[in-house]
Amino acid sequence: MKRATRLVHAGRDSAAQQGMVNPPVYHASTVLFESLDALEQASKNPFEGMYYGRNGTPVQFAFEQAVAEMEGAFGAVTTCSGLAAITAALMSGAEQGAHFLVTDNVYGPTRKLCDGLLRRLGVTTEYFDPTISADALEQRITADTRVLFLEAPGSLTFEISDVPALAEVAHRHDVVVMADNTWATPLYFDALAHGVDISIHAATKYLVGHADAMLGVINCVEAQYLRVRKTAAGMGYCAGPDDIYLGLRGLRTLGQRLPVHEANARALADWLADQAGVARVLHPARADHPQHALFARDFTGSSGLFSVVLEPVDRSRLAAMLDHLELFGMGFSWGGYESLVLAVNPETMRSATAWQAAGPTLRIHAGLEDVDDLVADLDAGLRRLRG
Repeated sequence: MKRATRLVHAGRDSAAQQGMVNPPVYHASTVLFESLDALEQASKNPFEGMYYGRNGTPVQFAFEQAVAEMEGAFGAVTTCSGLAAITAALMSGAEQGAHFLVTDNVYGPTRKLCDGLLRRLGVTTEYFDPTISADALEQRITADTRVLFLEAPGSLTFEISDVPALAEVAHRHDVVVMADNTWATPLYFDALAHGVDISIHAATKYLVGHADAMLGVINCVEAQYLRVRKTAAGMGYCAGPDDIYLGLRGLRTLGQRLPVHEANARALADWLADQAGVARVLHPARADHPQHALFARDFTGSSGLFSVVLEPVDRSRLAAMLDHLELFGMGFSWGGYESLVLAVNPETMRSATAWQAAGPTLRIHAGLEDVDDLVADLDAGLRRLRG
């Protein structure tokens, strides 16, 4: 079956739910066992089946089975947020003296985690240019390197790394390859097939799809699965059953929603590229993107998130544009049905490379509204920007 079909059917077992299409939400802490033998047997492997509410309930297992099937993973691990998923994944590779290689365009909170908690635990993080060659990456690998962490594309500046080439180098040195695959989702980038061992998703975004739940999920190859699950469990990470239910429900319509996000974003990006006041558009699916060839080779589609760099402009003009937009809300996160715009400062989140832009950078998320209305809203905003 194709992925759009599997999205609808994966993780469903109506017979186990008295014929119900969707598994019910279980609010559970204690799980009762009928005998000492049953309790002791379950204790031998608390990560399989019902053991304790924090370890999972039927709705969580259904969600994990469905997400893992989407990405061809051995297993999935659910967490309470996207950042929790990143933290559990990185902590699974952390040890005193470990060396991590992390792309310089990484999500801001990932950098803060590496430079804060992981540093205090004795982990050294080295950042590298996201467009680094395989040979240059190999020169950075040491005997202590444990993790290669990628984000393709970066969710502010949208550079794309050569994931298969970098993963091949990492595997030659027994380095675990992790990637934040939130932007493309498993629908548009098959991370594990391109050499990634641990694929991380802020399910808060496209998987939930409605801006109303916090959720993370980690897809793992077999060699990494139990280590990641034990790490997440040891840190006390568990998602609420209602949020997991929303994630599972959102998953069923991802195949219908994501193409609309993609089409709207492509239309907006193309329109913005021709507007006065716009210096450049950062969208990997456009032919003028520096790594468009990698995108065309490895990705089967794009999502609704991209950035634009404006020409130099006074802050008052920028505020006039943004403050009076009617359809584009200003707020963090993305991936919901609504359109968003956010002024961002990539230059403050770099250490291995320098971000150079003529003027302000705006990150835009194209929602599910009619694209003509979105264009009209941005057009009015740009006219305010230009005075």
